[in-house]
Amino acid sequence: MTETHSYRQLPESIGVVGAGTMGSGVSQSLAQAGYRVVVVEPDAATAERARGAIKDGIRLAALLGRGERAVSAGAQDRIRWADRLEALGEVGFVIECATERQELKEQIFAELDRCTPPDAILASCTSAIPIAGLAARTGRPGQVLGLHFMNPAPLKDTVEVVRAPGTSDETLDIAARLLDSLGKQQLVVQDGPGFVINRVMMLTIVEAAAAVSDGKADAATTDALFERCLGQRMGPLRTADLIGLDNVDDTLTVLREHTGDSRYTPPPALRDLVAAGHFGRKTGRGFHDYS
Repeated sequence: MTETHSYRQLPESIGVVGAGTMGSGVSQSLAQAGYRVVVVEPDAATAERARGAIKDGIRLAALLGRGERAVSAGAQDRIRWADRLEALGEVGFVIECATERQELKEQIFAELDRCTPPDAILASCTSAIPIAGLAARTGRPGQVLGLHFMNPAPLKDTVEVVRAPGTSDETLDIAARLLDSLGKQQLVVQDGPGFVINRVMMLTIVEAAAAVSDGKADAATTDALFERCLGQRMGPLRTADLIGLDNVDDTLTVLREHTGDSRYTPPPALRDLVAAGHFGRKTGRGFHDYS
C-alpha cells in the first residue's frame, strides 16, 4: 500500500485551555510563531498573572534572540482572552493545559467536542493521564493526541508526542508540522500512564525525595550528585520545584491510580512541602529556597 501524507493547511487560530505555567508558555510559543491564539481561562487572577508572564517571556525571548523579532513584537496582540470554552468555536486546533485532574480534563474534552469545529484537532498537554480516556469523551478519537510540552515551553525545543490507539496518521502529521512551525522537534511515543518521561522521571523524584526524608542527604547535596556526577543540567529535586510540587503530587496520584504501583507514593519530604503550600519556584520555596 502506498503511504499517504496529509497536506491539510495548518490553522491560523489555535485555542489554549488553561493559563497556568504551561498554558501561558504554550500560548507565548504559538503567538511568537505568528498564530492567533484564543486562551480560555475562567479565573481572572490566573489570567492576569499569565498576561504578565507572557509579556516577560516575550521580552526574554527577544534578549535570547529566539524567534523573528518582527513576529515576536506583535505576539501579545495576537492573543485573545476568554473565560468560556464557547470562544473556541472557530479554532482549528486546541491544546488543553488545565490542572492535572482526570475528571476535569475529561469534562473539558467532552465540552470541546461540542463547541469546536468538527475537523478541529484536540490535544492535551497532560503529563500522565492516558490520552485514550480523553479521546473516549469525544466523537472524534482520531483527532485526539497528547502534546507533552516541557517547562518552560518557549525555551524547550522538543515535545513528547503521545499517540493514542485511535489517533490518525493525519492528526500526527498536522501536529508534527505545527511543532515544526514553532521551532520544536517531536519524539512520538505510545499511550500509557506517564508516557515515557514521567513514568521514569517521577520515580527518580520520589527516590530523591525519599533520600531527603531518610536523612541520607539534604536537597542541595542530592541534586549536586546528579548534576556533578551524572552531568545533568538540573537535579531531580530542582526539576520537581520547576514543575511545581503540587503538579508532581497530582501526577504521582494519576500514575498510582492507573498502574497500581505503590512506588509512585510521595515520601514525607514531598508530601509535607505540598501540605504547607510550598510548591517550588512559583511560590518561592520548595525543596530549595527561591525567595
